[in-house]
Amino acid sequence: MEVCELINKKRGFTLVEIMVVVVIIGLLAGLIGPRLVGQSEAAKITTTKTQIKNFEQALELFHLNNGFFPTTEQGLSALISKPPTLPEPKNYQAGGYLKAKAVPKDPWGNDYMYFCPGEKGEYDIISYGPSGRGGRGDEAALITNWD
Repeated sequence: MEVCELINKKRGFTLVEIMVVVVIIGLLAGLIGPRLVGQSEAAKITTTKTQIKNFEQALELFHLNNGFFPTTEQGLSALISKPPTLPEPKNYQAGGYLKAKAVPKDPWGNDYMYFCPGEKGEYDIISYGPSGRGGRGDEAALITNWD
């Protein structure tokens, strides 16, 4: 008889107890979730700035070897392989100027924009950031080499 009495006295969770736990989990997710999302975007922005610095170093080495920066038409791909268009880089470094075999995209999956001559310097490198598009009113989202 004692076993039957123990089984009958054993209780499960009530609906109210389960609802309280769900509400607590929801509150925690509401407080912590936005902070994690903000950190993710901050990490992407930091990664973008680092990639732009790497492009700048490679462009400076290209310039030291060849006496000019790649043109807008030649683009950042001139850092990977010798450009087929004029001006021809006479002292192009074997293997290129970046370790990667392709020009990396920004953390949002978009191409970096490269302009030479640039409006802000000898050359401009731009990531359009999370929006992925340029244009008026979106300047706050730009990540550039002149910031």
